[in-house]
Amino acid sequence: MRVLYLCHRFPYPPRRGGKIRPFNMIRHLAKRHEVTVCSLARSAAEAEEAQDIAPFCARFFVHSVREPAQTLRMIARLPTPTPSSFGYFYCSSLARRVGALLAEERFDLIFVHCSSVAPYVAAHSGTPKILDFGDMDSQKWLDYARYKHFPLSLGYRLEGAKMVAEEKRLARRFDICTTTTRGEWETLESYSTGTPTDWFPNGVDSEYFAPGVERYDIDTISFVGRMDYYPNQECMFDFCATALPLLRERRPNLRLMIVGADPPAAIRRLSEIPGVTVTGSVPDVRPYLQRSALMVAPLNIARGTQNKILEAMAQGVPVVASAIAARGVDAVAGEHFLVARTPSEYAAAIGAILDRPAERERLSRAARERMQSHHDWGRSMHKLDAIIDRCLASRAAERPARALAALSN
Repeated sequence: MRVLYLCHRFPYPPRRGGKIRPFNMIRHLAKRHEVTVCSLARSAAEAEEAQDIAPFCARFFVHSVREPAQTLRMIARLPTPTPSSFGYFYCSSLARRVGALLAEERFDLIFVHCSSVAPYVAAHSGTPKILDFGDMDSQKWLDYARYKHFPLSLGYRLEGAKMVAEEKRLARRFDICTTTTRGEWETLESYSTGTPTDWFPNGVDSEYFAPGVERYDIDTISFVGRMDYYPNQECMFDFCATALPLLRERRPNLRLMIVGADPPAAIRRLSEIPGVTVTGSVPDVRPYLQRSALMVAPLNIARGTQNKILEAMAQGVPVVASAIAARGVDAVAGEHFLVARTPSEYAAAIGAILDRPAERERLSRAARERMQSHHDWGRSMHKLDAIIDRCLASRAAERPARALAALSN
């Protein structure tokens, strides 16, 4: 089968959330099919790194965009019904490339990851199409509106409303639409577009994220995530201001490591708080996780699956997560990880792990076992295969009816 695969960020190297899911799909599909990948790079360095995807697909096309031009494209869409964020991922050369491929070649399936690149193929009707929303981005913008001050809050609310309308419109143009979690799927289902829907989870590489031999430090906890991402910034400001003081009252030597790339100056200043270290970019997060007694994921804004949680749990590092972040993990609160909602609940949950080595060991073992059984890429890709089979069978079943309609006309 010949597959045309589009995604909004070039999926190699798979070092961040927006790249990990599409890369694993491409790698899986390429084992049995001929996969052509089309995507964007936002810098010369990213375009250079993208070349290493070659062993994982039949061919690929990477089209570079530049920040000022993409920002202007967003601004140009402000007075239109089209979401401004879609302008950021529009590239005229990529549009021409996709159009030429569809005009000159025959594909058996078009697979799109992320709604922001769905417009490139939305009007094409001659090939079965699947749109993997991943997360429902509209809800993220609406969440942002609750945490931003006016007039930014109004802008995010408007973008969220435009995204809802666009997500509904795009869903109707595809044969099947999917998401990353059951919660995101429920949002998609609530749109009642008439298009079949399903979901398949993100996985985690349990061999790469395996428990190490180094012992953890009972007075060290960590947060892992890109620090140029607003939800990660917001939750660290909040956690350091509210929960961390309660923890340090009980454990004066407690240290929090904030591990993640590209922290802005405001995040770096958190290192002025006693016990807080902001690492910035690191070559490998595993040693930092391994030294941690636990990882916190106190996100107040979260959609879909937080890969940072899966990776920590696979490594046998207990996790204390917010209720909203926990929704993206196929695990049971209290059995495989702990959930907190308020500063006092975070302090209690974290204290329960730090004060009781046996409880930490129980959670460590249960977390890894759950990742191996419920967030395994092989299991997830088996579900993806079933979704693709369903899409192709549905399109094949329509052909006789279309042929009959054509004859009657």
